[in-house]
Amino acid sequence: MRGMNITIRARRLVYGLLELMPSPYQRSSLKAMLALFLCAQGLALPEHASHKSASALSRFLNLYDWPTTSVIRALRREILTVLLDRRKVGRRPILRAIVDLTPLQKSGEFEGLEGLIHILNKKRGLQLVVLYLEVDDWRIPWGFRVWRGKDSASPATLALKLLRTLPEVLTARYRVMVLADSGFGSVEFVEGVRRLGHHAVVGVRRDRRLADGTRLDQAGSRGERVFLEGLAAPVYVAAYWLKRDGGREKRFVLATKALSPAHIVRWGKRRWRIEEGFFKTAKGRFSLDRFGQGSRLGVYRYLLLSLIAYLLAHWGYLSQGREVLPRWGAAARTILEEVLPQTVIEGLLAEIEERSALLRGHGIEVRVDGCKI
Repeated sequence: MRGMNITIRARRLVYGLLELMPSPYQRSSLKAMLALFLCAQGLALPEHASHKSASALSRFLNLYDWPTTSVIRALRREILTVLLDRRKVGRRPILRAIVDLTPLQKSGEFEGLEGLIHILNKKRGLQLVVLYLEVDDWRIPWGFRVWRGKDSASPATLALKLLRTLPEVLTARYRVMVLADSGFGSVEFVEGVRRLGHHAVVGVRRDRRLADGTRLDQAGSRGERVFLEGLAAPVYVAAYWLKRDGGREKRFVLATKALSPAHIVRWGKRRWRIEEGFFKTAKGRFSLDRFGQGSRLGVYRYLLLSLIAYLLAHWGYLSQGREVLPRWGAAARTILEEVLPQTVIEGLLAEIEERSALLRGHGIEVRVDGCKI
């Protein structure tokens, strides 16, 4: 499904979100925030808005009573429509469910975020567990949870909670393959995925112990069937070399399903490429780690809008019908002009007015006349 159909979906999603806003003022603020994110420059803070005050957007994120939960439900309904429309004839297709823990690094004090800012793996910030879906060329952020520290639910527990949010209508249509790194290689996570009826390909540490007490890296790495300590059912292990920092690092991967070594390695490498590409883009282009709100609600809404913008930009890329790597700036601009043309025009006019003195100083007079068609 390409071109026009994708832009229609994007337009329907945005218009549906706007209809959830309880007032014209908040609809205007939502448009301004989406336009900020879809500039795809990594500068989506309220103070960067061109024709909406920073204080107004801050109130929109932190104070105003608009239905955040309804926004999430509307978003997921549209995502489900996309995924369920893509069913192929024959065997159920595979839905790749990628979970990862990524830090949104922060320095300084965040009084309104007490209990949310923690240090993990020597990185201080908001520790975000994200569930990301992939089917064919569709890549979709589905949900996230914030890790609240060592005395709270573990990242593995949060990841399992996210997997449980996948509706039955989706898991009945697709075979779910869960992909994760070694941070999710615990007994709790692997057994939890099995109980959900899914299979997993998960990174695992080389010093992980087998049921007989030996280390994993002593048991081989070519798809051997092994019993890990604490796991009742067997897993299948393979290894590959990953290029990192100018060198090579040997990575071990386990699969809960009997797969060939090449297949296990292919899944492991795929997870790494998708995960790295997603977080690099979400942070660098769509400001996922740039939140500056002083309340939990404000941060949650900011992260949600950032992920919505990423999804819309990805749809913009798909609408162009290209097989090359996404040009995120062009893709975001394409979808922004399709779904919020009036907001783009207002921003352009505001910039012209702001720079009118500069233009006149160079002998340029700009006159804008509206017309009815």
